[in-house]
Amino acid sequence: MKYYLIAGEASGDLHGANLMRAIAKRDTGAVFRFWGGDKMKAIPNSEQVEHYKNTAFMGFVEVLRHLPQIFGFIKKCKKDIVSHKPDVVIFIDYPGFNMRIAKFAKLAGYKTIYYISPQVWAWKENRVKKIKKYIDKMLVILPFEKKFYAKWKYPVEYVGHPLLDELSKQEYEVEKSDNQAIIALLPGSRVQEIKMILPIFLEVVHQFPAYQFVLAGLPHIDSEIYHQIIGDANVRLVKNETYSLLSKSQAALVASGTATLECALFKVPMLVGYKANFLSYHIGKHLIKVPYIALVNLIAGRKIVPELIQDDLNAETLEKELKIILSEEASNEMKSNFETLIANLGTTGASDRAAEIIIKS
Repeated sequence: MKYYLIAGEASGDLHGANLMRAIAKRDTGAVFRFWGGDKMKAIPNSEQVEHYKNTAFMGFVEVLRHLPQIFGFIKKCKKDIVSHKPDVVIFIDYPGFNMRIAKFAKLAGYKTIYYISPQVWAWKENRVKKIKKYIDKMLVILPFEKKFYAKWKYPVEYVGHPLLDELSKQEYEVEKSDNQAIIALLPGSRVQEIKMILPIFLEVVHQFPAYQFVLAGLPHIDSEIYHQIIGDANVRLVKNETYSLLSKSQAALVASGTATLECALFKVPMLVGYKANFLSYHIGKHLIKVPYIALVNLIAGRKIVPELIQDDLNAETLEKELKIILSEEASNEMKSNFETLIANLGTTGASDRAAEIIIKS
C-alpha cells in the first residue's frame, strides 16, 4: 500500500517514524511519502516532501505573519496527494494544516486516518464536527480522549501513548561532569519559543552553582541559535540526546508540550514555563478552555507540576519554585504522582496497535 503521512513538528516526526516502522513490519510492500523530519526520513521506502522545520509556526500572530507561505504549503500538499494517489492519508496532530488537507482528501475520495488527535478538548471544541465529517478513523493516545469523543457520539480507537514504546527501546545514559547533579533545560521545539523561553531559564543558572545545567538541543535547530542565546552562561549543550539527559537529571525546566510527558516518564521533577508573543497569549487565553497548559496536569486531571505562564515566568519566581522542586519532599511527591500517571497511560505497543488498525481499515 501507499501511505501519505503529514507531521508538523518534532514529536510528530518521532511518532510518525515509529508508526511507519510498525506498518512496514506488517506490510512488506509499504511505500511512504511524508511531510515530517529526519526520523521519518530514515525509514526505508520513504520520500520526504517537506521538512517540518520549514512549516512549524508558533502562535496566532506568527501564523498570520506567515499566511502566504502556509497557503503555499497547503496548495503544494494537495497537488502532491493527487499526483501520488496514496491508498491512505495519515494525519499526525498538527491540526491547523492537517484539517484543511483532510477536508480536501476526503472530498477527493481518499481514505483519511488521524493518528494523535488535535486538542479539540482544549479549545474550539466544535471542530469535532469537521473531524466527524472528514476523518474516517481517529486513533487517540490519551486516556480521557475516548470519553471526550463519545460525548460527541464519535467512536474512536484508543491505542495508548507511543512515547511508552520509545522509552522501552533501550537504556539511556549521558556523561556527567564533575559529578554534579544535573538540571535539564527543555525550552521547546520551535525557534520562536526557544528565543522567548530559554533566556528566562538562563537567568537562574548562577543561583544554583551546585548543579550542572544541560540544554537538550534538538537536531533540527542550528546549534548556533542555542549558543547565541546561551552566551557566557554556565550551560552545556547536548544535541539529540534528550532521553539520555533526562535519565540522569535531578530536575528539569520545561516548556509546555510533549516534553512534560517525557520528563514524567523518566520521573524527573519539573517546573513548566511558557511565554508567547503578547497578542498570541491573550488570544489563546480567550480561546483555550482547559485549566492547565502542562500535558501531565491535563492527563492527571489536577496540578501535579507547577506552571509559570507568561508574566509569572520570571527569574524571581523561577528561582523560588525550582528550590521547592529540588527539595526531597516535593521531589518524592512529584515522582509518586508520575508513577500513577504512567500506570494510567497503559502499556507499550501503541505504534503496533495503530499500524494494525490502519492496515485493516
